[in-house]
Amino acid sequence: MRAITYSRYGGPDVLKITEDHPMPLVGPDSVLIRVRAAAVNPVDWKAREGYLDSFVAAHFPVVPGWDVAGVVERLGLDTPDYAVGDEVYGYVRTDVVSGGTFAEYVAAPVRTLAPKPTALTWEEAAGVPLAGLTALQLIRRTAVGPGQAVLVHAAAGGVGAFAVQIAIARGARVIGTASPANHDFLRSLGAEPVAYGDGLVERVRALSPEGVDVVLDLVGGTLGDTPALLREGGTIGSITDAAARDTYGGQYVWARPDTTDLRELAELADSGALRVEVARVYPLEEAAAALVENQRGHTRGKLVIRV
Repeated sequence: MRAITYSRYGGPDVLKITEDHPMPLVGPDSVLIRVRAAAVNPVDWKAREGYLDSFVAAHFPVVPGWDVAGVVERLGLDTPDYAVGDEVYGYVRTDVVSGGTFAEYVAAPVRTLAPKPTALTWEEAAGVPLAGLTALQLIRRTAVGPGQAVLVHAAAGGVGAFAVQIAIARGARVIGTASPANHDFLRSLGAEPVAYGDGLVERVRALSPEGVDVVLDLVGGTLGDTPALLREGGTIGSITDAAARDTYGGQYVWARPDTTDLRELAELADSGALRVEVARVYPLEEAAAALVENQRGHTRGKLVIRV
């Protein structure tokens, strides 16, 4: 099968298109997926550069990619959850970095999958799993609920846009930090935008004089302002800095594959409460360029590889 692979850690130059990569083995609790689209996330280039090496083993050659949308091609020995031909999407993260989704086929444990949202295209659906699960699990852990004021840092980013929409769907009021160029986008999602930088505390307090109930840190470098932003009894959650948990008594989240959560995200998408912005679609052979763009940052919307 065709796949993007790398056989050592490094920059974009270690990636190559392999025309005859071996088909993945399909375990007893897994299914073989014919990949239609796979989204790019920062963890993909971080894994390629070896940043996960202290806690996740890499089995070379590695096929990168964890997000997928596709069609079930073959069943494992014990997978009553699915039938051949089912349309699925998922966050195919396993205990090693090896057989990823930037390929024509991927073997996916059923615990990492759910039925694809019917309202979304293949590219949109592929953009949901990792970022959507991160946002949903962070929001759940910080107990975001009706009537609360929630501040989302980097609200126009990949995780941030999902966090804004999920929090609003739960009845919260959302204030989101973003560059001025993304303020209209945040308003379209239902958030109240504020600019980054000096004076942030005052700008947030002008919108919510008593402070906010929850701060969601999705970018890093924001924890110092947190005490001045939270009202009494408020909490912080972060996906970038464990100090949110260890110093501030809040939550630190690394997204987990979860079928139930993927189903919830699909329901939100199918109800119209969750939309996905796709910034650009690349063919498989240009996956290296997609990773370079992702690594540069500041892209609004998901970068997706069409297979």
